[in-house]
Amino acid sequence: MTNAVNQAQFWEQRYQEGSDRWDLGQAAPVWRSLLAGTNAPAPGRIAVLGCGRGHDARLFAEQGFEVVGFDFAPSAIAAAQALAQGTTAQFLQRDIFALPQEFAGQFDTVLEHTCFCAIDPDRRAEYVEVVRQILKPKGCLLGLFWCHDRPSGPPYGCSLTELRDRFAQGWQEEQLESVTESVEGRRGEEYLGRWRRLD
Repeated sequence: MTNAVNQAQFWEQRYQEGSDRWDLGQAAPVWRSLLAGTNAPAPGRIAVLGCGRGHDARLFAEQGFEVVGFDFAPSAIAAAQALAQGTTAQFLQRDIFALPQEFAGQFDTVLEHTCFCAIDPDRRAEYVEVVRQILKPKGCLLGLFWCHDRPSGPPYGCSLTELRDRFAQGWQEEQLESVTESVEGRRGEEYLGRWRRLD
């Protein structure tokens, strides 16, 4: 059976029903700390996958990044565009798995937050390849990964071992550590990861 999460309508319905409980109503707290610290990514062109209403994307745009947010759901993109008025952030309704056809080698950084845990787990290898293809050589994946062991989803769980295995070939791991600035319901389950494309 085809996983419903592979269809745009699955996500569109959740936005229309107001059942998009993953939306924090703000950027993830860890991004603010990261951008204010010495380990912040260098400003450049950044893709935000599964951007939703664009809270993370707007934050990075405000910090000087050239941001393009992508989401499957038209309602999410419409909301992101409305909220981003006055910023330089751009939002496009796309299937992330088709991005290499249009955006190959165009981004310095890919930002991940609740996209990896939302996609069909059977497509995670494909996700890694999409990220690799849309990054420039030596580009960076910067992700806040939700690692839990609950059997159902979305959000689908993963482990640190799986993350390291997924990015073992063609990537250099620069960071993978637990974060303390998680929202209620995710505390102790979120990890900040950074991998650099080697080729």
